[in-house]
Amino acid sequence: MIHPQAIIDPAAELAEDVSVGPFSVIGPGVTIGAGTQIGPHVVIQGPTHIGRDNRILQFTSLGADPQDKKYRGEPTELVIGDRNLIRESVTINRGTMNGNGRTVVGDDNLLMAYIHIAHDCRIGNNTIFSNNASLAGHVHIEDWVILSGFTLVHQFCSVGAHAFTGMGSAIAKDVPPYMIVSGNPARPHGINKEGLKRRGFTAEQINQLRRAYKVLYRQGLNLDEAMHELEQLAAAEQAVQPILDFLRDGVRRSLIR
Repeated sequence: MIHPQAIIDPAAELAEDVSVGPFSVIGPGVTIGAGTQIGPHVVIQGPTHIGRDNRILQFTSLGADPQDKKYRGEPTELVIGDRNLIRESVTINRGTMNGNGRTVVGDDNLLMAYIHIAHDCRIGNNTIFSNNASLAGHVHIEDWVILSGFTLVHQFCSVGAHAFTGMGSAIAKDVPPYMIVSGNPARPHGINKEGLKRRGFTAEQINQLRRAYKVLYRQGLNLDEAMHELEQLAAAEQAVQPILDFLRDGVRRSLIR
């Protein structure tokens, strides 16, 4: 399963059925779970922990030092979950001590070609990053987010669950759950109705989320007033609650409005 022209450090820990293609380099402090396939010309530096049944394609770089001038060689890490497909030339850096010390990618994500995920980012589950999407440091992407091609996310920003970004979006503020945003700078353009339908949201839930969108973006309310209205919607429809939770968690940050 290990190509003779691959270089595996003796201090790396690979499950018995892990496959590694030619000219790949796996350094010390790397652990890789069962069923994971590493293509040719992949570089993985530690400390990096990769779960089960991932597929990592050629020219990918995982676990390199963070691109942060304050980094001084501290033992930070990259953690990747299970069943991720990581396509060609993806780069994911380890965390920094100024963050939480780790960069985290969850389960069942599709990272297309030339994605960059910087230090201390947190990626949830079931996301799709289209070609050339890039995250600066300390970005949080929640579950089921889709980033269209060439989307850029500024450092310390968050994108809520089920959100969708248009091609070439430049995101410099937080994006609440369920929203569609696009443009440079990105602006809100309704809720991600088609994505929600595909994930089993009912017509009534989608209608309530539309009402929540109007409260937040179309009624001229300030944030405190909007949150008060959203509390009443969330009491009647649980699907609205993630928007409210996101706003409560992010009151210290700027919000796309």
